[in-house]
Amino acid sequence: MFRKSLLLIVLLILFPTFAIYAQDESPTEGVTGTKKEKLDSKSLNVKPDFWFGIGGETAFYSASGLAYGGSFALGYGTGSSIGLKASYYYNKEDFLIFEVDLFLRFYTSGRNAYEGHFIQLIGGASLIDYSKGFSGFFKFPSNIGVLNAGFSTGWRFLLNNNFFAEPSVKFGYPYFAGLSVSAGVRF
Repeated sequence: MFRKSLLLIVLLILFPTFAIYAQDESPTEGVTGTKKEKLDSKSLNVKPDFWFGIGGETAFYSASGLAYGGSFALGYGTGSSIGLKASYYYNKEDFLIFEVDLFLRFYTSGRNAYEGHFIQLIGGASLIDYSKGFSGFFKFPSNIGVLNAGFSTGWRFLLNNNFFAEPSVKFGYPYFAGLSVSAGVRF
């Protein structure tokens, strides 16, 4: 029963999400002359923010040591982002972890921000495989499947307005804490 519900949650996370947007009144309505031209030039610089990134990560999945790995993330949004992140970890104690997370990110700099400090809510599934003798490959079905949840905080540094670097720290369950550094591209 637990595996079926875990599979359902993973499938729901992997289904594409569709966003519905409400159209706001144009900031230039009712404004004329030079002031309207300045507002138009500012609004042209704000573009939808679709991004992806790859990174290196560490996490305390056990009290005896760190698990090391990498991640791939996709996200969309300006001011707040929604996205999907997949991570793969290994540990010297011969266990492998595959995480699939849905995240919701909020930038503290404002509604049109896509750089600076962010706070991120994370939730998804972790599949843990206790394979004796590290083979480097994850086996399906895994030994243990658990739901994970947590939050992270970090900073996005923009390079040339299209590339970014992001250091962050995360806290949650089933890991205690983790660090990551990622780099990516925004469109």
